[in-house]
Amino acid sequence: MDNLPWLTLLMAVPAVGALVVAVLPARSALLARPIALGVALLTLVIGIAATATSFTRGSSEQFQMVERHEWIPQLGVSYALGVDGISLALILMALVLVPVCILAAWDDVPEGGTWHKGYFALLLSLLPFMVGVFAAIDVFLFYVFFEAMLIPVYFLIGMYGGARRQAAAMKFLLFSLAGGLIMLVGVIALYLQGPGGDDGFLVERLTGLEIGSATERWIFIAFFIAFAVKAPMWPVHTWLPDAAAASRPAVATLLVGVLDKVGTYGMIRFCLQLFPEASQWATPVVVTLAVFSILYGAILAIGEPDIMRLIAFTSVSHFGFIVLGIFAFTSVAQSGANFYMVNHGFATAGLFLVAGMLIARRGSQRIDDYGGWQRATPWLAGAFLVAGLATLSLPGLSTFVSEFLVIAGSWSTQPVATAFAVWGVVLAAIYVLLMYKRIFTGPPPVVDPEGAGTDRGEGEAPATAELPYVRADLDEGVTPARLTAPLRDLGWREKAVVAPVVVALVVLGFFPGPVLDTLDPAVERTLQIVGVSDPAPSVPADAGSTSGSDH
Repeated sequence: MDNLPWLTLLMAVPAVGALVVAVLPARSALLARPIALGVALLTLVIGIAATATSFTRGSSEQFQMVERHEWIPQLGVSYALGVDGISLALILMALVLVPVCILAAWDDVPEGGTWHKGYFALLLSLLPFMVGVFAAIDVFLFYVFFEAMLIPVYFLIGMYGGARRQAAAMKFLLFSLAGGLIMLVGVIALYLQGPGGDDGFLVERLTGLEIGSATERWIFIAFFIAFAVKAPMWPVHTWLPDAAAASRPAVATLLVGVLDKVGTYGMIRFCLQLFPEASQWATPVVVTLAVFSILYGAILAIGEPDIMRLIAFTSVSHFGFIVLGIFAFTSVAQSGANFYMVNHGFATAGLFLVAGMLIARRGSQRIDDYGGWQRATPWLAGAFLVAGLATLSLPGLSTFVSEFLVIAGSWSTQPVATAFAVWGVVLAAIYVLLMYKRIFTGPPPVVDPEGAGTDRGEGEAPATAELPYVRADLDEGVTPARLTAPLRDLGWREKAVVAPVVVALVVLGFFPGPVLDTLDPAVERTLQIVGVSDPAPSVPADAGSTSGSDH
């Protein structure tokens, strides 16, 4: 089993599955959904088998499940894949979320034909790029996956999104391409500084290079800009709220919950590992940007009237915590940042997917169009509440563990930044509880079977004119029609969507040990490469018997 090319298999199976879905005849287009779901579940099983049989926690090797073949030897490019604890955790998170999102998207495109099967083929085609971008241990191969994954996302937003889908897709593409092209310059410059040969782009060969200080810093900046766009960090985050608001909920989940982790993962894998001196040099600026992202994203989330944009702004804030933990350069903060990437993926999935269920029922993304839903849809309200409480890091849920580790680990090296960042926790409680209050509490919504009582202007299209969950094309301030049927609570399919997310948030909250044990060896190795160690405790271990003046 150890000799199986597990990582290639994890990419090949969904790639072939996506191709099969895409070429289905028109009369069989409705088979796209079960085939896509089956392939995604099969890929998850393969990922679990690979982890159980071929990954050893605490191994002295930097990468496991390594596959390496010459690809373009004249340029030093290899097809090289491998995982450590960090990349494996992110891959497994992606393997869980993709079938969940496919099941959530079951009725997103009700009509059959090319339109229907194309949507599920594109969703499934994201999976090979997710695995590849986290498993690539050749810098050029990583860049190929980094850019290639833009293609299915662009079409998923631009073809299947809401009223402003084309503008949002173009903005997403331009920001991502700009960052990618800047990184390409850094990739080429890094190769010219490296040892060359037919494997000159391998991460292990580029680690520890003797590079001039000025050159290293410029290359670091090129990589960091690309990752900051992807993360997303202020001030290069503006594409995210537009993309999230225009995307289908399942697409927004994969975009923010998985693909955006490439930014923070890249900071760890490439910025810290390949440019350790430049990473420490840039720390004051990066930490400042991280804290600003935390507060800025949280404050904008409080005042945001669009539920999808609000969730996007919360992610800007949470990515700030992740970046703060990465550049605090302590093992506790780094472990927290890596664990945060996994937990944020599940918490964001819960918010986006449940928000999508709300929008599908109401036909509006505006929070003011809701109210009193808790009485009519208790299961839906409960699922949203759990995801929201995870977002504000309630003790007992997984995000509390990671956020606490980031704050505790950052205090010793970045006390001022951490003191400001803690206010993000307070603001998170405000925007989550306020959002829940506005959507779910109060008198139950009015049902008008005749469709009377509407304030919609004459000649205006109904909220479902383009897509069943978007009313962005309506004039600002127009009140949608009253509900024409009683609200329905979660069905069996929707419960199957929500259940894995809720279980992950609870289980990882009470039993974070297995994931942290998987992450910690990679964290320690990264800090060794950077050349930093945890600061000595300010209180000696035997200080319990000393007076308070020794503290």
